[in-house]
Amino acid sequence: MNTSNLTQSAMLNRREMLIATASAALAPSIIHAKETPMSPKAFVYTEVAISVLFDQAPWATINDQIKKQPGFLNKTWLHGHGTGSIGGFYAFDSLENAKHFVTGYFPTEPRSFGVAHNTRVFDAQIVKAASEDLGSVHYGASPRQAPGAFVYTELQFSQPFDAFDWQTRNMTLKQVPGIQSKVWLSGVSTNTLGGFDAFDTVEQALDYAINQFPEVAEKLGVAFYTRVFDATTTEDASRQMQSPFYS
Repeated sequence: MNTSNLTQSAMLNRREMLIATASAALAPSIIHAKETPMSPKAFVYTEVAISVLFDQAPWATINDQIKKQPGFLNKTWLHGHGTGSIGGFYAFDSLENAKHFVTGYFPTEPRSFGVAHNTRVFDAQIVKAASEDLGSVHYGASPRQAPGAFVYTELQFSQPFDAFDWQTRNMTLKQVPGIQSKVWLSGVSTNTLGGFDAFDTVEQALDYAINQFPEVAEKLGVAFYTRVFDATTTEDASRQMQSPFYS
């Protein structure tokens, strides 16, 4: 090997060593950054009036588009139990970006299928303490296991969340069979009360939605809205969208 080749080889080895050293020094901070979730400022709930098997939905293409939306943090895909409807529960970095999502981008999805849809925007900051008390994964709690089902609830009832006795209600919810965690929901501009709950099984989710939650609405004398979703069919799609239920 001539002198020129030896010099080039030495330079290459030195460059590789510097790159490796720099990577090792940066790795802990990079890993730490990925492990630290950004606290959401808004949640969005969507449901499209369509009935399909989830593996026939173009969720991969939709995922690519949603990831490009301003302020998007994560999404949990929803597949209606008994209905086959398609929807999602999203976290955003601001109320402004969440509103822009439901008024700008999202209507293009159901429009492409020629169907109606439903969207809701919620204030994620005002419900943080109440949700953390019930182990919400959206604020950094670790999921104890992958959920088997989700339940969405909303009461036709307007009350500012800071005037709501969530501590007493949380004590009752902690006794509900199969409940893993809960995100409390407070409607933007409406102050409706609701929640997005993870359950161990579909059967336990159905019991809560069909038997237990209606009793809450009856005591308040208000109408309500409930949906049950099978979490097992949407796990792969949700993982691709950094859903905190699977992190």
